[in-house]
Amino acid sequence: MKNITLFALTVFLLAGCSREKAEYTAQFEPNLVHAMKYQIKEGIPMEEALKDANWIIDGMFGTPDEPTLPEVLLEDDFSDLISLDRIKRAAGPIGENSGLYRKHCVSCHGVTGNGRGENSAILDPYPRDYRHGIFKFKSTKRGSKPVREDLARSIRDGIDGTAMKKIPELTEEDIQALVDYVIYLSIRGELERTLIDDAIFELDLEGGDRIVDRQLGETIAAGGREQLEKQVEAWEQAGEPEGERGEEIAERLDNFDESMEIAQEMLEDIAFDWLDAEEDVVEVPEPPADIPVADSYEEFIELSEGDQADALAASIKRGQEIFTGKVASCSKCHGEKGHGDGQNKDYDDWTKDWTTRAGLKPEDTDALIPLMARGAMPPKNALPRNFSEGVFRGGAAAEDLYRRILQGIEGSPMPASTFVPGEYEKDDIWHLINFVRSVKKPEPETSEAI
Repeated sequence: MKNITLFALTVFLLAGCSREKAEYTAQFEPNLVHAMKYQIKEGIPMEEALKDANWIIDGMFGTPDEPTLPEVLLEDDFSDLISLDRIKRAAGPIGENSGLYRKHCVSCHGVTGNGRGENSAILDPYPRDYRHGIFKFKSTKRGSKPVREDLARSIRDGIDGTAMKKIPELTEEDIQALVDYVIYLSIRGELERTLIDDAIFELDLEGGDRIVDRQLGETIAAGGREQLEKQVEAWEQAGEPEGERGEEIAERLDNFDESMEIAQEMLEDIAFDWLDAEEDVVEVPEPPADIPVADSYEEFIELSEGDQADALAASIKRGQEIFTGKVASCSKCHGEKGHGDGQNKDYDDWTKDWTTRAGLKPEDTDALIPLMARGAMPPKNALPRNFSEGVFRGGAAAEDLYRRILQGIEGSPMPASTFVPGEYEKDDIWHLINFVRSVKKPEPETSEAI
């Protein structure tokens, strides 16, 4: 019979502690929407599976007021990615050395990081739901996690065109603590989703399979494993019929250990995706010498009025050809003139996850009621950017725009570029950048009061 791993012991001792302190009012919400979409699609009751998944993650990650980290995230490999000390500075009630997330973020992103804070329903776009592990504005390849600086930048500078504003009072230490907490919430939420996904595709839930035997886990968390193992040994020595009871308990212990090992492997996969992000940063080359490229609209105006005006005009013309051409096909969504008036009936991946991917139409409000009643936000179209406004949510520098055109925007209908030699090549990205900048409407001139 297997001995329980140090990991599992740590997890369930923590789980026992978290369950004893029932006075906490701040609680992580279970992902009812993710479970319910499977219940609707597969016709399988998901209540027990959801409870099992949350029993595991609560034991690993603690509570909003007393967060913990599973053993793997306390290893040296992850020390630069996530720190329990920084997490505790961001978590908990608002105080001198705690509560940054509760003070600045929870009203939009929610206690659980599910994008369901008290203000979220009135915001457009909705606040980010961290539990998918998907972030739109980052410097890494499509399909990769963001690096810490990507998240820090969004907190430090805010995101133009959204309710995510810069908070001047935040120190750099505060920002780094919030970055850790966002990563913590994201890993926690993604593990919950992964456990539920695995249950649907790998277990016979209707036949009685469970993600984990949480009743046995409660006994182990209370320190009863050694007693159980002694009892099993005594039953096995006693022979029938006690021996059968011993075999049953031994099998349950083995199954429990296997369940926890699977959960640990899932957690490690998610955590290492975050660790590997540094290797997936997209390097942005220098523009070719004959293509003038600005880092802001102000620089763009200077270029258009200076010695490189003709070269810039030629670049803008080429960019427009690419923009409206069949290969890049930017105008399909953004409109022929870049005013965001092309195809605008699509949805982002957060909405598609619980609608179209579950066989439901986002427009079918009646069919969505069971999911919205459990926390899903009413679907909103993902509107293409209107470049005449000159607002770029992921940053307006040339390298920011280059990465978004090259890789697309994670979680959105904006795809990565597909190049065709002689028609649309990597250097053409610089022409596209110049074209989209040219679409911005000049600010109206203001006259000084006399």
